[in-house]
Amino acid sequence: MDVYYEMSIFNVFTLMGGIAMFLYGMDLMGKALEQTAGSKLQGILSSMTSSPIRGLLLGMAVTAVIQSSGATTVMAVGFVNSGLMELHQAIGVIMGANIGTTVTGWLLSLSGLEGESFFINMLNPNAWSPILGFIGIWMFMIGKDRKRGIGQIMLGFAILMAGMNTMSTAMAPLADEQWFMDLFLSFSNPILGVVAGAVLTAILQSSSASVGILQALSSTGAVTYSAAVPIIMGQNIGTTVTALISSAGANKNAKRTAFVHLYFNVIGAIVFLCGFYGLNALIGFSFFNENANTFGIAIVHTVFNVVTTAILLPFNRLLERLAIMTVPDTAADRGPEEHALLDQRLLTTPSVAVNRAILVGGDMAEICRTSLLQAMSTTRKWDDALADEVRRKEDAVDHYEDALGTYLVQLSSRTLSKEDTRATNTLLHTIGDFERISDHSVNLLETAEEIRDKNIRFSDEALDDLSVLEAALQDIVNRTVDAFQKHDCYAAGKIEPLEEVVDGLVREVKTRHIARLQAGTCTIEYGFVLDDLLTDYERIADHCSNIAVAMIEVADDKFDTHEYLNSIKNGGSVKFEQRYEKYRGRYTFPPEGSAESEPVPAAAEAGQA
Repeated sequence: MDVYYEMSIFNVFTLMGGIAMFLYGMDLMGKALEQTAGSKLQGILSSMTSSPIRGLLLGMAVTAVIQSSGATTVMAVGFVNSGLMELHQAIGVIMGANIGTTVTGWLLSLSGLEGESFFINMLNPNAWSPILGFIGIWMFMIGKDRKRGIGQIMLGFAILMAGMNTMSTAMAPLADEQWFMDLFLSFSNPILGVVAGAVLTAILQSSSASVGILQALSSTGAVTYSAAVPIIMGQNIGTTVTALISSAGANKNAKRTAFVHLYFNVIGAIVFLCGFYGLNALIGFSFFNENANTFGIAIVHTVFNVVTTAILLPFNRLLERLAIMTVPDTAADRGPEEHALLDQRLLTTPSVAVNRAILVGGDMAEICRTSLLQAMSTTRKWDDALADEVRRKEDAVDHYEDALGTYLVQLSSRTLSKEDTRATNTLLHTIGDFERISDHSVNLLETAEEIRDKNIRFSDEALDDLSVLEAALQDIVNRTVDAFQKHDCYAAGKIEPLEEVVDGLVREVKTRHIARLQAGTCTIEYGFVLDDLLTDYERIADHCSNIAVAMIEVADDKFDTHEYLNSIKNGGSVKFEQRYEKYRGRYTFPPEGSAESEPVPAAAEAGQA
């Protein structure tokens, strides 16, 4: 009796270790897959559409990559909360995620292959997962970047299979235990089976993991199809807990998205169980009381999700209405719904969170560009509405900087691919410069107010000089924002020569003003205003240079601004000199006293747009 007790305890220990290895392997493989395929995943996510079919395929593809329907659904909740996706779009993604999660079950089912053929044996993961783990650990230890990620995928799969085998071995003695057989016989009761499956999955937070454990249990011979079917139905219901928890604190549509996931699985389970037991009562399934194997469980899991999707996809709008009824609009919901700028839920999938941060950074840059053009236009013609718009944009940019800075710090602590790390570092080094450009826009606005209040008039020559400088400034700002939004380091390389031209133009404007002051054609009062304008213009060009240098240096995995600038300015760079001469020839002042003047740049028009 004592020997039996010790064996039982050690079996439990082995089972716990097997579960730990299985869950860790699945987590490691999923994260490595997502990290390695990060850029592709971003491309898939950018193809969001209102088409339910394409949304379905999107959900399937993303879940197949990251091996977690829960993570995909949480992403959908995050996208809806951020305003990137409508509720009806998320429904198709959720349905696709349920189908995509069946991939893991089919992968694990291959471990049940048996036969004398060498080809059959090689299809069994148990035959090749050890060597896969050996190769994976070496790639992880000595490889770099992408090879290291592929090594993690191999290692994760090997650990997952080792955990699966350890669980099966630990549970083998249970095949002779009558209480264990009776336990699974009780799960033939649909209600008990559904509850058991839902509780297990809610605890593990992964339907793929709970299905894998069920497949391991099938090796004991205690799991019949009559028990497996309701347990699998419950596992699909239990996986909705992740999305429901994540929707706490989100906006109405994000909560509705989580409820759509719940209703889809609950209604699907009810319909499938009614059909399954109804048909069994009519025709009697021959396999009903047979022992289930890994293949059978994978088939049931897949058939349930495919059939449920086929039935409910045409009724996606009814699911949407049901969710709206559950989370109704209130009397206070009159204005447009507020969306989170950067949703914390997306941090669970770092590559997606990085992509979202890049888009928000691009929006911030665009606001800065528009605000600057609007502010520049007020120096020529004051406009109260435009001034208010510039101030609102400054508040928005400050909010963007705070939100992005916090989000990027959180992202930096996650495991990121090399590309995502570069993108994060670029944003961290540039958002401060964009915020300063926005500050200078407000400074220009204050100078414009002074020009209006003091009724200062510029001479035609002074206006001509400022027109040339402002055209060059608009050029450098447009080039900087475009290069930043397109992640174009080649275009960023053209910023520094133009910044040198702007600095030279500022010095020339000051020199020409002093000459006019001495000639008595300009007033000293105008000189004070001019000095404020020139200081802001020069600083704006400096910040554009900082942004461009940050992009180039981060792309080269280094960040020594002074060394880079010295190398291109004092290192005899032919390309730098050619670009400088090209821009210098483009932006030249008209001769002093010339009656003709260059056209005023389109700052006013851009500001009004």
